Amino acid sequence: MLKNIFQLNARTSLVLGLLFVINGCVNAQEETYAGSGNLKYVDPQIGNVGHLLQPTRPTVQLPNQMIRMFPQRKDYMDDQISSFPLNVVSHRLGEVFSLKPSTQNLESSSWKGKMTYDHDLEVTRPWYYSTYLIDDEVKVSYAPGKKTGYYKFQFPAKGNKALLLDNYNDGLNEFNFISATEITGVEVYHGDIKVYLYGVFSEGAVVGTVQDNKLSPVRKVTGKDTRAWIRFPENTTGNVEFKYAISYVSAEQAKKNYQNELKSTSFDQQVAIAEAAWAKVINQIKTTGATEAQRRSFYTALYRCYERMVDITEDGQYFSGFDNKIHKTNRPFYVDDWAWDTYLAHHPLRVILNPAQEEDMLQSYVKMYEQSGWIPTFPVLFGDHACMNGFHSTLSFLDGHRKGLKNFDLTKAYEGLVKNANEATMLPWRNGPKTELDDIYYSKGFFPALHKGEKEYVSTVDKFEKRQAVAVTLGHSYDDWALGQLAKDMGKEEDYKKFNLRGANYKNLWSNDAKLFMPKDSKGNWIKIDPKFDGGMGGRDYYDENNGWTYMWQVQHDVSGLMNLMGGAKAFENRLDQLFREPLGRSQYEFQGTFPDATGLVGQFSMGNEPSFHIPYLYNYTSSPWKTQKRIRFLLDTWFKDNVFGIPGDEDGGGMTAFVVFSSMGFYPVTPGIPVYTIGSPVFEKVTIDLPNGKTFQVIANKSSVQNKYIQSAKFDGKVLDTPWFTHQQLVAGGKLELEMGPMPNKTWGTGQDLKVSK
Repeated sequence: MLKNIFQLNARTSLVLGLLFVINGCVNAQEETYAGSGNLKYVDPQIGNVGHLLQPTRPTVQLPNQMIRMFPQRKDYMDDQISSFPLNVVSHRLGEVFSLKPSTQNLESSSWKGKMTYDHDLEVTRPWYYSTYLIDDEVKVSYAPGKKTGYYKFQFPAKGNKALLLDNYNDGLNEFNFISATEITGVEVYHGDIKVYLYGVFSEGAVVGTVQDNKLSPVRKVTGKDTRAWIRFPENTTGNVEFKYAISYVSAEQAKKNYQNELKSTSFDQQVAIAEAAWAKVINQIKTTGATEAQRRSFYTALYRCYERMVDITEDGQYFSGFDNKIHKTNRPFYVDDWAWDTYLAHHPLRVILNPAQEEDMLQSYVKMYEQSGWIPTFPVLFGDHACMNGFHSTLSFLDGHRKGLKNFDLTKAYEGLVKNANEATMLPWRNGPKTELDDIYYSKGFFPALHKGEKEYVSTVDKFEKRQAVAVTLGHSYDDWALGQLAKDMGKEEDYKKFNLRGANYKNLWSNDAKLFMPKDSKGNWIKIDPKFDGGMGGRDYYDENNGWTYMWQVQHDVSGLMNLMGGAKAFENRLDQLFREPLGRSQYEFQGTFPDATGLVGQFSMGNEPSFHIPYLYNYTSSPWKTQKRIRFLLDTWFKDNVFGIPGDEDGGGMTAFVVFSSMGFYPVTPGIPVYTIGSPVFEKVTIDLPNGKTFQVIANKSSVQNKYIQSAKFDGKVLDTPWFTHQQLVAGGKLELEMGPMPNKTWGTGQDLKVSK
């Protein structure tokens, strides 16, 4: 009996000891990769399950750099990974060069197998990723560089050990083992863009390719189904590293990128380099107060804002998909921007945090115009990805210009913006010259729609995206206003008169009967529709992804003019109240079957889609700014949780989470193009932004908490502030906004606002 007890205690001690060791290793790993300062709050898994549409991805990269990686799987709910990419080329637009480990006997079907992993054994940081593949018992780790990446595989000591390479795109792709440890590759992306690979394995092995769906010892293969493999001896330690570089310029440049970044760098060193890059940008904004969940949501949102645009320059040169040529340059060239999403808050946030980088991005747009003849709308690696509607880069140029950015060619940019406004079609998801529908906009001041059931007669209209006539009219009214403001600032009086007049085109679609923006036909007759539901999928015949209740507010450039259309400030406020209370008029199942993008619903308000971002701040134009404070806190707390469901719509690489960054800090740029911010309700007690000019901007929200969300009084630089506004100039001068917060609204604070700020 005593012997049995002794043996049991011995086993227990041993098990406890092993658990201590294992737990210590896990904790040590977590501590190693947790990050310094505010990096510990960044969780790339937030939002990895989409409400209806695209989830966020746990993207691993350096801030705004070309190489991006995330494991290929449906979303976080999927417990199998199909492959690991060497590069995610463009946000939601594809990858190049697939890599995966294998411990099975190699056969042609091995490339199709999926790898099961355990979510709890996955470590995801912006600068480091690792996972454990349960079936193969292989640990995969990854660290990013600028034009490079670093994989580390830990195989079981005994058994088969192989790495399998493949392509994601059809085309005449190539793999070539140039030695026992070196591989080169070419993958054709988007039909005609060659992406070059140079990679080095940590040790030599048996190598080969796949030809005609059969394994072959031939070291080089070219074709539309190119694959390669490398098999390591069974008696090795099981630790294999793969360091690689990507180039859009040439095979020689790929090797040079490797030599520049990774040749003499260890895995741990690369992890440290990547972490330091993230620490620099994440710790630029320091905060105190708030809950841990709010800090996690905030800093993860900030991380998302550095996913794009991405710098594709390589040693003073870059490949441009806008003319398919290699260009020399002495400054970064950026691609991968979706202007319909990013002009709202993403570009304005960058103007604050890194104005020099924003100048480089705007100059990249200028170069794209010089190379292609048009200012793009969604510039990506292969050129302009015609997407959504509007020429909203106009707004980013005006916003940057009016906030003091100078290091870009404004004259050349203006030339391109005018050409877009006068000669390019406004049709959604279309590039090219204007059509008869554009001429109607120019002459009559609105984009014409079709009557319900009327057959489309303009061949260039996209069959799915349709005309989006009301959305196009409202969007281009804002764009034209912005172009007029640029013309005014540049002393071009005639252009100012022309485009400023077009900036009022939104008024031509206002229906006094419906109290909404409604469509007209080409003759100017009203088209009778149900603005909540008509227009087909996403309401695209008339609106776009959202219905008439969202587009009722798409006049950021002239809020006072919109207020007048509604009958004054009180009617405007009542209409805002009703937006958040208005029923769908049908089941949510039916509504979202037609409007799947309109997620994060509160009444008819859609938190999950970009056109809604500024709407809760519009109470600041009424006598009830406290309602902005109430709505913003409610929306942040309800729809932006710090879990895998924590993003209410398509996040679009920073387009949505920039709203979270601004709103959590307590202010927001309602009208890009007007250098003014309006005040919301900070979740933090203190926010300090280290500005690039050496100064700091502070928001002090005394006693701010989950309960204390209402502003009682305010000061800016020690002077009483009784309006819910401050300027960009005050911010960059190192100003201090100080708010006294409380649990009940002060309904008199902020009611002295000057609506002229919206003109």
